[in-house]
Amino acid sequence: MIYHHWAMNTPNFPTAATRDHALALLRQFLPLAGTAYAKNRNLHRPGHPHVSRLSPYLRSRLVTETEVIDAARARHGDGADTFVAEVLWRAYWKGWLEMRPQVWRETRAGVLAALARLDRDADLARTYEAACAGKTGIDGFDDWAQDLVTTGYMHNHQRMCFASIWVFTLHLPWELGADFFLRHLLDGDPASNTLSWRWVAGLHTPGKTYLAKADVITGLSDGRHRPKGLAALDFPVNGAPNPKPGPCPQGGVWDHRLPTALLLHEDDLSPDWLLDAGLRPLSTAFLLAADDRSPRPVSPLVKDFLRHATDDCSRRLSADLATIHGPVQGPGAVDALVAWARQTAALQIVTPFAPVGPVAGLLASLDARLAAENIRLVRAMRPYDAALWPHATHGFFRFHQTARNLV
Repeated sequence: MIYHHWAMNTPNFPTAATRDHALALLRQFLPLAGTAYAKNRNLHRPGHPHVSRLSPYLRSRLVTETEVIDAARARHGDGADTFVAEVLWRAYWKGWLEMRPQVWRETRAGVLAALARLDRDADLARTYEAACAGKTGIDGFDDWAQDLVTTGYMHNHQRMCFASIWVFTLHLPWELGADFFLRHLLDGDPASNTLSWRWVAGLHTPGKTYLAKADVITGLSDGRHRPKGLAALDFPVNGAPNPKPGPCPQGGVWDHRLPTALLLHEDDLSPDWLLDAGLRPLSTAFLLAADDRSPRPVSPLVKDFLRHATDDCSRRLSADLATIHGPVQGPGAVDALVAWARQTAALQIVTPFAPVGPVAGLLASLDARLAAENIRLVRAMRPYDAALWPHATHGFFRFHQTARNLV
């Protein structure tokens, strides 16, 4: 039996991709953000009432991590520490990958190599297609896969179990699992998604894997799911060792005296901090990069969510954004943005710093093109990121000891 209570109990995500809805979810969740969350967050219950459901909105920063952390602490004080730690994981993953961007490049190459394997190995291809369609015969796993495709959501603990079964029971390449998630998750984040899959596979923390256990899944799901045939043992997963961290990137500084345009993107749709700092753009463009997440088709739910989130931002801040251009997306995105920059007569384009991922790749190409036009591209880093990312040099425990005192 497939449980679609998430879809029934929650407004359709794409049409609810607004800051107002995110704030309503936050208010609804706040009473549970203390001990109730710490005790019940891993339960696999229909509707997942013990988690915040804010991740898609944090992913695009329709609400910010600072707002959510401050609200939880104001309600529960130190009792919100478990929830706050989960929010801080997002900054840890991003900072870790910023200092090791080659891991993202290696993962992208791994996806292409694994897709090529599917063309050569019919048995592997059948297993892969069955896993993506939720037709493996594994109770729980199949339900989660089908719900993900239908709703764009999967509970965090289910993601861990799903990834473990994908790797150690089905013997599928982890890169293809990470790609499957990135194509379908409304909160699909290059850093969190990639590094979480690496962690399950024993690559992020060498030798430490996550092995899903049937009795745990049965217990957490109140007996609804009773998977059989799960792997009892893990095995080494091939992968390059973790590189040593390089320098953490620094954000650029924009010149208030220059005529300036603003470029917003799906990684940060709350530019209030730039506007509050005095930015008065001649024009504002929006960049979306959903199709750059994968060589395979990206879910329409993801694209719709981002489009609605962009529309919400442009409506909410229209008085401060001047003329609106876009959203720009697809193969001609960089060309379209160069043409827009020329038309604005701006000498600098300010954009929120995009962490490692598809948007950052497009911005790197845009930077080179704008330089030829004598237009600066300034990647302004949000203070939250600037404060936390440099501390993601080792494991989360060390990061958390410092980060919890900085926010």
